[in-house]
Amino acid sequence: MVAKRPDGIFPHIGTDAWGRNLADAIENTCAELGVVPPPRQAITEGLATALPDTEIKGLIASRSNKKVLKPSAYRLVQAGDEQVLLLMCDVHGGAVVPWDLNDRTVGCWSPPVAEASQRVKDLIAAELALHEARKAEKTAEKERESCRRAAGDDTYAAQALAAATQKHEDAERRVMELEGERQALLTALGGRRPRPVVRAAEEDGEPKAALALAEQPYEVAVHMQRYAAENLERAGKTRGYDLAESLVDAGQLSKGMNVLQQWQITRPDGTVSKLWRLAAVTGNNRALARLNIFRVRPEHLVTGMPQSLLPMPKGKKADPELLLLSQREILNRLSDRLNEAAAKPEMEATEPSVRAQKIATVSAEIVIGCTKPAALEHVLRTLNVNDHLRGIQPYDEDARLIALFATLVDAYARESLLADALAEAFPDARGADLLDLVGVRDALTANGPLDPLEPLVPAGDDVSPTVLRDIAVRAITALVFPEIPPETPKRPTARTVRDTGRFWPIVRGTLQEPAWSQTKAKTAEARTRLWSAAIAQLFLHRGNILSALGFFGVPETAKGAGQDPRSLKVLLLRAEAGDATAWAALVQRMAPALIHAPQPFITAGQGSEAGEGRKGVRRTPKSALAALTLAYTATGAPNISRALLLAFAKAVLEHPDATQPPEAEAGEPLVCYGERHWVEGRTPITAGMVIAPDTEGRPTRCVADKAWFDETFPVELGRPAPGSPGSTTTSPTAGTSTDPTATVNGAPPADPHDQLATLRRELPARVELVESGYQQAVDSAHTLMTDFEEAHRLRVQLGEDALPAEQRIEWMEKLTKVRAAAQASVTTLEQVEALILQV
Repeated sequence: MVAKRPDGIFPHIGTDAWGRNLADAIENTCAELGVVPPPRQAITEGLATALPDTEIKGLIASRSNKKVLKPSAYRLVQAGDEQVLLLMCDVHGGAVVPWDLNDRTVGCWSPPVAEASQRVKDLIAAELALHEARKAEKTAEKERESCRRAAGDDTYAAQALAAATQKHEDAERRVMELEGERQALLTALGGRRPRPVVRAAEEDGEPKAALALAEQPYEVAVHMQRYAAENLERAGKTRGYDLAESLVDAGQLSKGMNVLQQWQITRPDGTVSKLWRLAAVTGNNRALARLNIFRVRPEHLVTGMPQSLLPMPKGKKADPELLLLSQREILNRLSDRLNEAAAKPEMEATEPSVRAQKIATVSAEIVIGCTKPAALEHVLRTLNVNDHLRGIQPYDEDARLIALFATLVDAYARESLLADALAEAFPDARGADLLDLVGVRDALTANGPLDPLEPLVPAGDDVSPTVLRDIAVRAITALVFPEIPPETPKRPTARTVRDTGRFWPIVRGTLQEPAWSQTKAKTAEARTRLWSAAIAQLFLHRGNILSALGFFGVPETAKGAGQDPRSLKVLLLRAEAGDATAWAALVQRMAPALIHAPQPFITAGQGSEAGEGRKGVRRTPKSALAALTLAYTATGAPNISRALLLAFAKAVLEHPDATQPPEAEAGEPLVCYGERHWVEGRTPITAGMVIAPDTEGRPTRCVADKAWFDETFPVELGRPAPGSPGSTTTSPTAGTSTDPTATVNGAPPADPHDQLATLRRELPARVELVESGYQQAVDSAHTLMTDFEEAHRLRVQLGEDALPAEQRIEWMEKLTKVRAAAQASVTTLEQVEALILQV
């Protein structure tokens, strides 16, 4: 006997049979339109269990003895080069979960690295222990107060009071210890959480038009969903009206786009639950506001609803520890409870059954097909960005700039110029033509790992996280500040128009900038903010994006950043060998790491030019960068040495990849340099912090921080003396002479002892540079020989005629000159070998 459908405005979910019919209709319609459908299980467990039974019946029609969707129930949307099929229907008001990857909250997520995921688990354990410790503290406090108020003054009562007091003090001390551990973990996470990793769902090994989250423990899933909801609520507070009250009063006036997504939850007993739910691609704030009106927490929908929150009908025994995993069961119980409450004669206006009446069902568009499932996440993210950039809700500045940069990368890809722009920026890349552009696009927008950038690493260089991050920074700089062709000579009788190349028009069109001739300081500042926000997404610790203001001026904005094409390895060796231009380029590469460090070295402009005694010395980001650059050639800074600079540079470049806190060599506890005289309230030492080096480059017992940086590289260091080589230019990358016999401001030549010490310090790096150069030459010669052997084999196999004699003679003459130069260099190296014995 079929149970009678309950009465009420809150809908009842359809049966399994209708779910199978809906799956058949979607699959058949997708086959007719040439798009890939979602997995069948996603339709039956995630979509059909969110639709009222009457709604499913209205979506399906029969044609040629098969179920299909009615033409009015779907529409095909063109999203760039991809097509997305959307189902238009009414869903249960409490069936949609906010999407974790909403672009308005992108600033609260950090890159998805394994170390951060482990720290989240440690943070959850620390918070649980802290919660228990606080409960124990309250219990101990009550026992102490009970003993204090107890009657009698005998010895036993005094002993009991002393024991209770000691127990309370121990509990307080334990709470403080656990609070410190929790704060240290939060600091190690940069105050953020790693972005959830989403991939295309698969069925029988084939990608489908749905998304799936990586498997995660139950506690982590709950923590991450709560964190996402809290940040979404915080971002929604900038709205000029109360969204929840608007939904209660007028209902939902516009449709939201949803996608089927799977949560894979590992239970404490080891079992894995794979739950399909509808996630809001657009309208995340509305989805969260609806759940708040229904008094349903998002984490309960994706990890399991405790049965105690939605008890069974009267007369049936309920298990208080049972988790409801079926979405149909959850929504039907929710509707039954609200319908039962709404049927009562008198109800408070604050009850969910009254407030949720106009959102009992809401209109929605659900992704049920696409042409390229592997790119579905990116397509949906782009639609979300476009929807928000055109919206009226205030956008957080960081999130808006990150969204604009994602749009800029898509513009390069849409014009088929992304690979060309990267190939031009990396002339020494080992294989720029082998780039996976989809992976590169995700890497540059911090929506995926940096591994797809590996083909841009120069041949012979090791691939490491530090190198890949440097490649990503250089790539972002090249896309935001593209080079334009050199200016052609002007003809006096003809009007000429400056050629801005292929890439600058893409930047101008995406960012809606004025004409090239109108590039001014305002444009430079806006472009620098965009660059800084994009770079910040590559780091776990996210500093203030305003800390980069002044790094790029009008010349770089108009004509390009002019990056040094040399790799990190070469720049470090050149700087160690005494090349000031290499050090200047290295400082530019270090700049993002100096900003986005656990203890940032460069911050937004602070201090006051008018009152240094009240607010401190004025220090702009550009001043800090200039001081670090000019410290390499400074002669009046006794506390700075090349060894200190190089040790600091290596530590700063590698700090984002550290997994363990730094430790002093002697085992002494480390302390931040600016807090070395403090007794309490010191900053916890976490992974990623840099130990301050001494003048010999050896680590000290202090962690480098802003105080150490400002003291070691003061403002005055960034102001070259009048008449010095650095005073004629404002560029921090200006080169200086490295001739040991040169004089500065008319001073006498350097002491020969100092010259000898300098040469002995620099010669190892120069030997390594020569070794690297010769190895590249040997590899090139071997490749050339292999190519000629292959050409000879193919000519003989195909019976082709030989090349003209003139061509062969020209090539032989060039190779003869190269061989003569190589032989001469061998003679030079033999002389160097003899001199090594005499140094």
